Amino acid sequence: MKYRSLGNTGMKISEVGFGCIPIIRLSEKEAVTVLHHGLDRGITFYDTANAYADSEKKIGIAFENCRDKVVLATKTQRRDAAGMMEHLENSLAMLRTDYIDLFQFHQVAQAHDWQAILAPGGALEGAMKAKEEGKIRHLGITSHSLTMSIELMKTGLFSTIMFPFNFIEDAAKDEMIKLAQELNIAFIAMKPFAGGVIDSASLAFKFLRQYDDTIVIPGFDTCHGIDEVLAFYDQPHIMTEEDHKEINRYREEIGHQFCRRCEYCQPCPHGVMITPAMGYAIVAKRMSAATAIKFSQKPMDTVPRCVECGACIPRCPYNLPIPTMLKKYYSLYASHCQEQNSKN
Repeated sequence: MKYRSLGNTGMKISEVGFGCIPIIRLSEKEAVTVLHHGLDRGITFYDTANAYADSEKKIGIAFENCRDKVVLATKTQRRDAAGMMEHLENSLAMLRTDYIDLFQFHQVAQAHDWQAILAPGGALEGAMKAKEEGKIRHLGITSHSLTMSIELMKTGLFSTIMFPFNFIEDAAKDEMIKLAQELNIAFIAMKPFAGGVIDSASLAFKFLRQYDDTIVIPGFDTCHGIDEVLAFYDQPHIMTEEDHKEINRYREEIGHQFCRRCEYCQPCPHGVMITPAMGYAIVAKRMSAATAIKFSQKPMDTVPRCVECGACIPRCPYNLPIPTMLKKYYSLYASHCQEQNSKN
């Protein structure tokens, strides 16, 4: 395992991190086993969020007695200081720690979110106070909007930027990665498998390893999965002509019908939570039906409000037929609900 600087934090972390959403579908015992295996294999960076069900709790159980060996990153989607502090205190309790190494404002994709964070009584004010108190060591931010991400990086407030990066979602490969290097901000690549759409781990990491300064955080729920990914890093990096052809095949088949979660389509005039609802098929692929329902119930229950007015369609930079896709995903969600009800 190679280790690299986490932006300007002064901390060194493993070049491969551990995305902790998938452990929510494991029992506590199973999750602890997988987390310990990651550490045994040299993974020192673990990323979670207040919103990821019991992920923080399982991480806390696993690493309580070896806290100094890991760098823990978590997130909040709250934009006000009070809400942010509530999430922080919960994270500290769940993770069984006195401090968070990297505390991130989660999914800041629209101007009004950033304005709320910056406002008096906003989340930034609360985070700065928490830094003074030693509860937070460094600040980071996550987004699915390229334009907003670049704006946020230039503020000088953040040590890290987390952004989707894979061979389907490769918007960051030019300006954003270069800017991160210039500003000494760590570029953390989330969704290396495009949220489960890419099913070739070998191809996914052949693409990612072209970008040496990128910290990749695949989601793991098995020891085998950890070993499989780390094995790629033990091999020389070679991209063949066949690899490029296969990447282009994926792009042709998937790229035009794939929600990038940029949120330009929102707000919906009828209150549909478009972005999280558009991700249901991927969530369902990665989790059991019961877990997917629980995880996505709030946004999916807003989908019937869609009257196909079309307001979202011209806003989408990828020209996705959003109402049609929402209808398809809601049908999948409804079938999962019916299956679960029949079991109860």
